[in-house]
Amino acid sequence: MPKTVMVVEDDADIRLVLRTFLEDEGYRVLEAPTGESALTQSVEESPDVVLVDLRLPGIHGLDVVRSMRATSHVPIIVVTAQTDSHDVVAGLEAGADDYVTKPFVAKELSARIRAQLRRIAPPEGEQDGPEVLSCGPITVRPDTAEAAKDGEPLVLSRTEFRVLQELVLARGRVLSRDDLLRRVWGYGNAGDGRVVDNLVYRLRAKIEVDPADPAHLVTVRGFGYRLKP
Repeated sequence: MPKTVMVVEDDADIRLVLRTFLEDEGYRVLEAPTGESALTQSVEESPDVVLVDLRLPGIHGLDVVRSMRATSHVPIIVVTAQTDSHDVVAGLEAGADDYVTKPFVAKELSARIRAQLRRIAPPEGEQDGPEVLSCGPITVRPDTAEAAKDGEPLVLSRTEFRVLQELVLARGRVLSRDDLLRRVWGYGNAGDGRVVDNLVYRLRAKIEVDPADPAHLVTVRGFGYRLKP
């Protein structure tokens, strides 16, 4: 069964280009010209990946991302003409998993979609892995995608869960940004480390008592991140 990609874009010409390209790549495509229609279709159609333009009429693209992320773990890629880092960071902090700037290279966009689909696919042999992974007060259950701290459930996005899982599996070792980009996002070493930094920022807000002075998810300057018990 083909995977479904929803294109949230108000420009009909760009939607047509994306639909043609994505259908050639074997995807089923949903078109949403407004944020309102995107939110409706996301509930009715449950797409596998969502591409969101930020500059939408009506509901802003950032609000579309926030609304979807509040109720779904679907991978969201922001596709924006805004190259300013403020817009990129805002999109990631709103809950997007990745971003692509316009004009985009179709093959690069396709690679990023495939990376997101690989990320959400069940890992091979997962059923043979440990049922519960833990690091101090933090536990994750790969088979059910559940995480908790001190026994209290954590509400995490799919990407947040995957990053936390990798850090727990590292058993206190430092993971570089490239390590996390490769393991969670499926990128090589050419990925943007800001994606990791913003994810860690969001994750700290959910697992730390004082995110500004983290006790568990700590930065190892010049190397990356590690999870302490």
